[in-house]
Amino acid sequence: MVLGVAATLVLPLALTVVGTGPATAAFNPAAFDFWVDSPVMGPIKTRVLRAADGNTDRVVYALDGQRATEILNGWENDTNVADVLASWNINVVMPVGGESSFYADWNSPSSFFGVPAGAGSSAANTGSGITEALGAGPGKSYRYDWETFLTNQLRWALRDRLGFNPNRNGVFGLSMGGSAALTLSAYHPDQFSYAGSFSGYLNISAPGMREAIRVAMVDAGGYNVDSMAPPWGDRWLRMDPFVFAPTLVGNNTRLWVAAGSGLPMQQDLDIPLGASADRIVRGSPLEALALANTRAFQVRMDTLGARNVTYSFPPVGLHAWTNWQDEAYRMIPDMSANIG
Repeated sequence: MVLGVAATLVLPLALTVVGTGPATAAFNPAAFDFWVDSPVMGPIKTRVLRAADGNTDRVVYALDGQRATEILNGWENDTNVADVLASWNINVVMPVGGESSFYADWNSPSSFFGVPAGAGSSAANTGSGITEALGAGPGKSYRYDWETFLTNQLRWALRDRLGFNPNRNGVFGLSMGGSAALTLSAYHPDQFSYAGSFSGYLNISAPGMREAIRVAMVDAGGYNVDSMAPPWGDRWLRMDPFVFAPTLVGNNTRLWVAAGSGLPMQQDLDIPLGASADRIVRGSPLEALALANTRAFQVRMDTLGARNVTYSFPPVGLHAWTNWQDEAYRMIPDMSANIG
């Protein structure tokens, strides 16, 4: 109950990316745009960075957070993780877009009170939240269909056009993307032999979590959680890692599950004082909530006798790209050994 109350109060910002990445991270000229049509969503851009040795067998999908933009995936924009993965001879697939989507197949286009998209502000991906609730844009003008896109249209296009192995891929993500990575691996074990969740919300059916996610979605682009999945129905429970944990155990999918302590890293302190204070004030309670959620998932897996998970709980780490970048560094050796 305490966790539920905390979630209601804190989670509205919990899926937001706090702070910025290292100065060396930005658009990577070595990566290229890879466009694939979704029958439901239309043309979708993905950024692809090829493995250093040119192989096509080792592939990993990097999923973004709640405020994913239509320009670049956050792993490219805010970290150098894609470069590191490529140096490990891994092909990196970075889907672009999907703000507030949880990379799920939604029940319907996002709308409020039956008002059609475009009735309000036409601005998109500005983060202005409720002012965009009645506006047009991705997931409002059409129904989000991300799970199907990632596991069908994109998967086979990568195989047919680039020769990428469609099986035994890896998938990882932060926050919203971390939860989605576990979902994808649970229901598509032939495609994903490895999944990583960083600061994910892995018990979304806990008291207060749905309403907290509701507020978070309104804040991040003006999306309606009821359009994603009806409350407590099969579609909602299907998205909850705590609920489908037995499937992860049964599949024996290799997992990396992590959350920071909520204490700042040195990189969070080595920036201007105002920015550092903002990052700590916002990122510390958010990561504490993610840690509590992740620990609950750990208990659930332990009761099932899971032996396919590595847990990482570093002594420092905020809900910020500094934490997620370092966590990716820790995960890469294990992931490299379990894909392809």
